[in-house]
Amino acid sequence: MYESEYRSKLRSPEDAVRLIPARGSLSMGMAMSEPPALLQALENRVKAGEIKHLRVYYSHSAPAAMMTILKYEYLDIIKPHPFFPTIVERELMRRGAEDKRQVLSYMPGNFSAMPRILAEIGIDAFIVMVSPMDKGGFFSCGTNSDYTIPTARAARHLIVEVNPNMPRAFGDCALHVNEVDAIVENETPLPELPSRPITATDRVISRYIVDLIPERATLQIGVGGVPNAVCAALHDHRDLGIHTELMTPAVADLIRSGAVTNKFKHINRHKNVYTLAAGDRALYQFINDNSSMEAYPVDYVNDPYVIGRNDRVVSVNAFLEIGLDGEVNSESIAGKQYSAPGGQLDFVRGAQLSKDGKSILAAYSTAGNGRISRIVGRIAGPATDPRSDVHYVVTEYGVANLRGKSTVERAEALIALAHPDFRDELYHRARELGDL
Repeated sequence: MYESEYRSKLRSPEDAVRLIPARGSLSMGMAMSEPPALLQALENRVKAGEIKHLRVYYSHSAPAAMMTILKYEYLDIIKPHPFFPTIVERELMRRGAEDKRQVLSYMPGNFSAMPRILAEIGIDAFIVMVSPMDKGGFFSCGTNSDYTIPTARAARHLIVEVNPNMPRAFGDCALHVNEVDAIVENETPLPELPSRPITATDRVISRYIVDLIPERATLQIGVGGVPNAVCAALHDHRDLGIHTELMTPAVADLIRSGAVTNKFKHINRHKNVYTLAAGDRALYQFINDNSSMEAYPVDYVNDPYVIGRNDRVVSVNAFLEIGLDGEVNSESIAGKQYSAPGGQLDFVRGAQLSKDGKSILAAYSTAGNGRISRIVGRIAGPATDPRSDVHYVVTEYGVANLRGKSTVERAEALIALAHPDFRDELYHRARELGDL
């Protein structure tokens, strides 16, 4: 019954992007849902001099944007406002610094707040990749609900790129044809992320973490070698639940193992809840038409009070450095923005609002091939996680539970987690800071 409306809105990419103003604001689907044909057509408008000043609000750019509008030569016209910088933005910032130019504007904030912030800013046009329309007139954005779905609905113009390779998921990750202003069709493989191999150190750290995870726990697992090792080591657990920001191949493998049933969750029972997915083709196929997989906007999934409604929530994330007082930096290196808070603090707080919940922050004790201690006197970067919120900290040297500990007790516990080569130095630093 919606076919005629679909056909009436079908456009070429070149015609569709004319809905994007020459001066104004644009947002786009995150990561896997960036629409390559629309971005290529938009780049052509930039080249033709038709775009004058376009602010672009987004998170976690993917190859589609990198190869089109996020090129250094366009940054007098395209004004990137990333909420989560990646290697793409880091390279643009490096080149800008060499030329003494401010080339992008980083948007700090917790992931859960992003839909509200974009609504307050006001977005003129939103572009996103979606699945083919179903019988009810809905396009699914199976890899992304996050800020994608709320912002698509709030934008003044919505343009979708239909790709049969986009999985169809359940939950709240669909847009109706009557919300859409223009439709383009383009079949292309979804971007895939290589999986980081699991190292011996990852396995050591994962064993400490797995010992903290009870049966019937509801899990949020981040990305990387340690999270992959944790998921692999949990296959013998029973009746786990999933309420996670990111759905990864490692989490999908854990679900396939039978360790996950979701039957002891209080909300979204029997369902694997996520807000975005990134991985390989097998992951996207696993999500497709799988009624156990439900994607919801990030202001629901990452809301600490929603997270806390389930019992035994265990959140596992990484950090870049931690001070002896427990304050954590997970986004800045050497004073330069490297990534972003993402949803880390959302889950650090949400897990501790949960009955018998645990927030775990894990990392190797050193960086730079052992030359740099991740445990420091005081962090050099911004406080991603205030010291008042940090719970469990894990390195290859053990576990520290900082809850209920004084600054003296915290310093002692964290020094014990440091690499032995740095412990004497940290001890003396703690004495200078008054922590010991």
